[in-house]
Amino acid sequence: MSEIPKINVGISVGDPNGIGIEIILKAFQDKRIFDFFTPIVFGHSKNFIEEQKKWGLQIGIYALHDIKKPNKTRLNVVNIWDKPFPIDYGKEQPEAGDFAFASLEAATEALKKNQIQVLVTAPIHKKSIQSKAFNFPGHTDYLNSQLEGESLMFMISEELKVALVSDHIPLHSITQYLTAEKITQKIQLLEKSVQHDFGIARPKIAVLGINPHNGDQGVIGEEDDQLVRPLLQSLFEKGHLVFGPFAADGFFGSRLHKNYDAVLAMYHDQGLIPFKTLSFGEGVNFTAGLSHIRTSPDHGTAFDIAGKGIADPSSFIAALYSARSLYLQRLETKAVALVQN
Repeated sequence: MSEIPKINVGISVGDPNGIGIEIILKAFQDKRIFDFFTPIVFGHSKNFIEEQKKWGLQIGIYALHDIKKPNKTRLNVVNIWDKPFPIDYGKEQPEAGDFAFASLEAATEALKKNQIQVLVTAPIHKKSIQSKAFNFPGHTDYLNSQLEGESLMFMISEELKVALVSDHIPLHSITQYLTAEKITQKIQLLEKSVQHDFGIARPKIAVLGINPHNGDQGVIGEEDDQLVRPLLQSLFEKGHLVFGPFAADGFFGSRLHKNYDAVLAMYHDQGLIPFKTLSFGEGVNFTAGLSHIRTSPDHGTAFDIAGKGIADPSSFIAALYSARSLYLQRLETKAVALVQN
């Protein structure tokens, strides 16, 4: 029997006043998970020891001093601060944002140095984390500034894969953002990700329109007829299996997404509302297009339930296994490419 490939997974704790530490601890209750991962968390070991006592959990926590020598059967925690963070559940604090960024920054550095193979991030609070050092809408934009490649926000689950042309930008700015060059770039990034990260050589991609009902022949807007439709036709004629534009409401309502390998939505809520409706708790946020794998759960800090012990780790667990699967698929894709060349 061949040995199960085991990888080092780096984990950033997110906002310590949220549910990040709780879902990380709950995820590693099942000892079988250590057959697949050596987890390295960037936070503070005392926070994890105190939290597991609070929830009555039994997880071996190892204060890791040398990242090159992690304990293979424990939850390794690298202390990023001199002392544990004073957790205040559900509270927005700049200090909590500083801790979250310190965790993310340390984890990203380890990723760049290949000390970890993949990164899984617990949720940050986007306002609390803002500072001179972190002036980004979220994880995706920060990682885009740190890693090679061009980022693509890609939500994935067993049932549905949805990528976004625009992600965390205000609604009033979307039409100015959606240029032919930007849409083409995101289509190419999505196509490449489906090929390299999921092993589908000729992916079929559905592209959603911009306006309600695709503009109803110009009655509600002309962008779909003047911009999106000719662009997709041009790409199709060049051999790309891109289809659309589809009106978003009818597309998901009639389950047309099942006919395609991935869907490209024009803006955040157009893609994420149906994704979370169909996949919440099982969905994963994957930052595609970059040199390294990063995933996260499909939810936020959940301040409203933080500290109550009821946070569900399912999406975080899905993020762990998705990161591993994506990493191994990339290795396989590279190996096949070497053989073919």
